[in-house]
Amino acid sequence: QVQFVESGGGSVQAGGSLRLSCVASGIFSINVMGWYRQAPGKQRELVATINPDGRINYADHVKGRFTISRDNAKNTVDLQMNSLKPEDTAVYYCKADHYELGSKFTSWGQGTQVTVSS
Repeated sequence: QVQFVESGGGSVQAGGSLRLSCVASGIFSINVMGWYRQAPGKQRELVATINPDGRINYADHVKGRFTISRDNAKNTVDLQMNSLKPEDTAVYYCKADHYELGSKFTSWGQGTQVTVSS
């Protein structure tokens, strides 16, 4: 059974920092891991992804402020968020693409709320 434990969300003032962490369990072959977010009334959008070999992709709106990292041995992916803005307020979701018995699956965490006040 695939499970995610996300942590690190919370409330912070503009300019502050938060670090999100996600631990995946029940998965044996993870490919891309990443973070997405969904603000009220908006569609879920990419924040950042990271491949097993360390290749990273950031959304333009977080470049230079957010840093994604992963530990392949521990199946964890973290997101360091600096210089937070009110528009970063959203529920942040951990995502993992993984393979089981030759088939590709995508699994999501339950989400963690990030609120940035001005």
